[in-house]
Amino acid sequence: MIIAIDGPGAAGKGTLARRLAAALDLAFLDTGLLYRAVAAKVLADGHDPAVPAVAEAAARSVTFADLNRPDLRREGVGQGASQVAAIPGVRAALLDLQRRFAGQPPDGKRGAVLDGRDIGTVVCPGADVKLFVTASLDSRAARRQKELRGRGEASIYARVKQEMQERDARDSARATAPLKPAPDAVVLDTSEMDADSAFRAAMDIISARTAAPPA
Repeated sequence: MIIAIDGPGAAGKGTLARRLAAALDLAFLDTGLLYRAVAAKVLADGHDPAVPAVAEAAARSVTFADLNRPDLRREGVGQGASQVAAIPGVRAALLDLQRRFAGQPPDGKRGAVLDGRDIGTVVCPGADVKLFVTASLDSRAARRQKELRGRGEASIYARVKQEMQERDARDSARATAPLKPAPDAVVLDTSEMDADSAFRAAMDIISARTAAPPA
């Protein structure tokens, strides 16, 4: 079983994907961490993540072990991830890693949950279930600010909201694998949902989509 979960930042898709993977005993991959790993490598070497040749070289060297880097959740790395994600060569370099994870889940799991921005449209277009998790910009900005403060990072709401809006625009407008729901995805708006409500709604969708057809 492959479950694809896409959506913009701070919509709750990461938390939801982890809970679904645990509940269904599936492997879990936060594909956004791959792009963060690329950006972190570029920034650590003192380079600009927007330079294609530099970003592509970093992408070709990324392994799953890089997802354990301690600097991946820094906000600067997040912005860099959005920049490298707009580079076709970076996306091509990481595509095989993601598909290999989905096709051959680790630890003998019977399937995988992948969350990102183009799982249902590009990485796993044949996924059994596709969810597009979204929320209002204000809701997402408030969640991101709370997350940053929880990590001890100073943040100003107006700036967090502006950066999120800019990233949404970059992700949606890029020529390669733009952020958008797959035609057969179920859109789940979590603006007024807590984590438990979103989980229950997603489980209902998965149950309905994977139920055996009547004989």
